[in-house]
Amino acid sequence: MSRRFLRKWILLFLFIGTAVTFFWISLTPAEGDGEKKSVHMDKKRTGGEPDGAVEAFPGSFRETVFVFDEKKYLEKTLVKAGEDAYKRNKFNQVESDKLASNRQIPDSRNHQCQAKTWPSKLPSTTVIITFHNEARSTLLRTVVSVLNRSPSHLIDEIILIDDFSDESETGSELARIEKVKVLRNEQREGLIRSRIIGAKAAKSKVLTFLDSHCECNAHWLEPLLQRIDEDESRVVCPIIDVISMDNFNYIAAIEDLYGGFGWDMVFRWDHFEKIGFYDPEMNVWGGENIEISLRVWLCGGTLEIVPCSRVGHVFRKQHPYSFPGGSGNVFARNTVRAVEVWLDDYREYYYQSVPSSRFVQAGNLTARFQLKKRLECKPFQWFLENVYPRLKVPNPPGLASGEIRHGLYCLDAKSQSNGGAVELITCHGNKGAQDWVLSKENRIRNNDFCLTVPKPVPGEPVVLNHCKPEATEQQFELSHHKKLIKMQQYDLCLDSSEGNQQLVVNRCDFNVLSQHFKFSRIY
Repeated sequence: MSRRFLRKWILLFLFIGTAVTFFWISLTPAEGDGEKKSVHMDKKRTGGEPDGAVEAFPGSFRETVFVFDEKKYLEKTLVKAGEDAYKRNKFNQVESDKLASNRQIPDSRNHQCQAKTWPSKLPSTTVIITFHNEARSTLLRTVVSVLNRSPSHLIDEIILIDDFSDESETGSELARIEKVKVLRNEQREGLIRSRIIGAKAAKSKVLTFLDSHCECNAHWLEPLLQRIDEDESRVVCPIIDVISMDNFNYIAAIEDLYGGFGWDMVFRWDHFEKIGFYDPEMNVWGGENIEISLRVWLCGGTLEIVPCSRVGHVFRKQHPYSFPGGSGNVFARNTVRAVEVWLDDYREYYYQSVPSSRFVQAGNLTARFQLKKRLECKPFQWFLENVYPRLKVPNPPGLASGEIRHGLYCLDAKSQSNGGAVELITCHGNKGAQDWVLSKENRIRNNDFCLTVPKPVPGEPVVLNHCKPEATEQQFELSHHKKLIKMQQYDLCLDSSEGNQQLVVNRCDFNVLSQHFKFSRIY
């Protein structure tokens, strides 16, 4: 990205982590106590000083006194006696609440990183943190870790996006802390759209996205900003350390890894304006990391993990909040949107890996395809050849796949039942009931149902039945320049001669246009 880009981006995807040292605060005195006293959190709350513990950044916010009553802030949502410590947040809130916001953590960087010095003249950033019903102790530690572990001149602001939490005070009370701004959504928007809201409100050219249960480690920010400063087309990410969801121990992650995905489009570790914001039509959470990763690579940028930057993150086994429509449906829709826009013809391998996604409605993609065209993005094949060659292309899913077109009409398996009718209706481009595969076993299938000719005689209607091995009434092949779909054992071809709403078989005749059908993809 050059000066043409209105913003530079640092994207710390989904999970981002933490390390906090000394956060100087003023405890609000009890009524009648006279003057306030500036204090440092005592050793009992911080849990001592582990070997190699990170100290607050020299010259940072530890030299500033904030009037913020941390104890009072946390007391409002403490876990009550007998209450399940995991119920609200799906991590042990009791253990989290015991820890001070400025607790010390081990410096997890390697010795070479610890010995490096970083330039003081770097672009400053806005840190954007979105949350929904986050535990107050983890949210506060995230904010404090940013302030304590970052050179103050590199943090322009911290924008907290409260995604319509049940208690508005969880975020609003933190606005008393210097550089912290709080925006509250008037309805639930989800992680993706909340980050877009934060990005649009930010005043910095560099945007840093953090989760709300992280702790930034020593000198986490400078390595990221240096890479951005050297080349604006870079999108960078720290190594993500682990904060235990059970006891909140800080555990260093290994360095020799990089992120990737399989044909199921699930992210895994192997052992916004110019490039567009997050896709605003994606809902709540899920799929956005894959989508923006592909967009960065295909549209002229690079995506890097920077080894000298470390951020801890609380990894949970469950989401503590609900997904409108169900988490599986939300994730599937978001992923299908990314697949349809960026995978080109390789999208079929995703649908082969996750067959149920064929029936997921992606919504309107016009704006995303316009963005792709405007940015002159490369094809997905370039990504496979130059960025991620270890993602091996599997064998084709069959002999042909996609829509079976007949002029303006497509074969439609609307009736998903044995004996259900196969109709010819206007092509809608939304896959689902119009997405077919001619398998290597010569069956034309949609999900678990196959085209079936109960009796091999002219004029016999074509119906749907569950696919059966070796069933000759379900075996077809492409014939006559691949324009006719012929029963493999009989001289009978698909025919629409009975009208566009009715599909039958008749004696094969290449000169009869009602027998011309075309698969979207032939392998």
